[in-house]
Amino acid sequence: MVNTLEKPGFDEIRPGVKVPAKETILTPRFYTTDFDEMTKMDISVNEDELKAILEEFRTDYNRHHFVRDEQFDRSWDNIDGETRRLFVEFLERSCTAEFSGFLLYKELGRRLKGKSPVLAECFNLMSRDEARHAGFLNKAMSDFNLSLDLGFLTKSRKYTFFKPKFIFYATYLSEKIGYWRYITIYRHLEAHPEDRVYPIFNFFENWCQDENRHGDFFDAIMKSQPSILNDWKAKLWCRFFLLSVFVTMYLNDIQRSGFYACLGLDAREYDKHVIEKTNETAARVFPVMLDVDNPEFYDRLETCVKNNEKLTAIVNSNKPKALQLLQKLPLYLANGWQFIKLYLMKPIEAASAESLVR
Repeated sequence: MVNTLEKPGFDEIRPGVKVPAKETILTPRFYTTDFDEMTKMDISVNEDELKAILEEFRTDYNRHHFVRDEQFDRSWDNIDGETRRLFVEFLERSCTAEFSGFLLYKELGRRLKGKSPVLAECFNLMSRDEARHAGFLNKAMSDFNLSLDLGFLTKSRKYTFFKPKFIFYATYLSEKIGYWRYITIYRHLEAHPEDRVYPIFNFFENWCQDENRHGDFFDAIMKSQPSILNDWKAKLWCRFFLLSVFVTMYLNDIQRSGFYACLGLDAREYDKHVIEKTNETAARVFPVMLDVDNPEFYDRLETCVKNNEKLTAIVNSNKPKALQLLQKLPLYLANGWQFIKLYLMKPIEAASAESLVR
C-alpha cells in the first residue's frame, strides 16, 4: 500500500531525504579515540570472559529478527500533527545513535585486526548489530516519507575525541541505558497493546538483548583494565559519566514528553525507572552509583527543565541573534551550576550499592 502521509514540515537535502537534526549538547554524538592506545591493551586478566562474550556475538541470536513483515504494510496517516513530528524525531535520534555506534565499532575492528584478534572480532560483530539497528530505524522513517542519508551524516557530523577509558565508560552506559529504555517500553506495551501505535516496538524485546550483550562486553573490557575502575580518579569519572547520561536523557525526554504520552507513558516516571535500573546495573562494574533516591536529584533536574523551556522560548522568538545569546547565557550558566551541584552530591560506594541491588 502506498503511504500518503505528508511530511511534517522537515527540511530536506533532496526529496525524501531529511536534513540531519542540528547538533547540540543533547544530540547523539559521533566518537573517535586513540586507536594506538587501544591496540596496546593487555586483556589477559579477563580474556576468558571476553572470549565467552565473543561466542555469544558469533551465535548472532538476532540474525533473522530485523525483518519487516506485514505489520508495516499499511498507511500511517493515523499518526499525524505533532505526534508525527515527535515520531520522526525519535526515529532519527535513535538511528543516529545506532549509526554512531556502528562507525566507532567498525573502525575499532579494523584498527585492532591482527593486533588484538578477540577485541577486533567483537567490535566487528557489534558493528554488524548496530548497522542492523540503524538500517531498521531508517527504513521505519520511510514509512513517514523520509529517511537519513547515512553517508552524508558520516561526512558532515563532528567527531568527539575520547581516550579509550572514556569511550568505555560512555559506551557501556549508552548500551545499558538503551537496554532499559527498550525493555521498559516493550513491557509497558505488552501490558497495554492498545498503545502500540507503530509496529517497531514489537521488536524491542530481542533488540534490547543486543544492547545488553554490548554492555556486557564493555563491562568485561573495563574489568580487564583494573586501573579504569579501581582508583580515586575512576570514582570521579564514573560519577561524571553517569550524571551526563542521566541528565541528557531526562532533558531530552521531558522536552519530547508528547512522544511518550502517545505510547501511554509518563515521560518523567519512565525516565526515573530507567535511571534507577541503569544506576543499579552500573553499580555491578562502576566503583560508585548516584544517589538518585535523594529528592534533591530530581529537584535540580526539574530546574534544568524549566531553564530549557526558557531557552526554547528565546530560540523561537524573533529577537536578534546577539540579543538571544545575551538572554541565553544566564540560563546556560544556571544549568551548569545545577550540574555541578548534582555532581557534588555524595555518591553511594559500590560495596553499599551491591547490597542495594540484590
